[in-house]
Amino acid sequence: MQIIFQDGVHITGKLESYTGYFIQRRGKRFFAARRSKKPAPPDGQWRFILMCAQMAYNKQFLADIRVFPDDLGPALYNAHHFTACRNIKDRIYNARDIINLKTTFGL
Repeated sequence: MQIIFQDGVHITGKLESYTGYFIQRRGKRFFAARRSKKPAPPDGQWRFILMCAQMAYNKQFLADIRVFPDDLGPALYNAHHFTACRNIKDRIYNARDIINLKTTFGL
């Protein structure tokens, strides 16, 4: 998942410790990465995606996110959201799409 910050904002590191994911800078872009020292909870990736989507939707530090299908599908599957997982299309999802997915499937 790529994280797009608002102008002048650049944060790296963990947002919350319970997800097992953090923000990592790669060149000029920022991405979500999983901690390697401790295992992440099964729903940690989905919770991190949702947290970032809500931050972007509310314009709190983030301008938007780009979630790729090969990140979103496994995140939903591991969080046991199987119906939502089966409805993932082969496209890039933004923050609004993630919020709509949450609302549509009651996640």
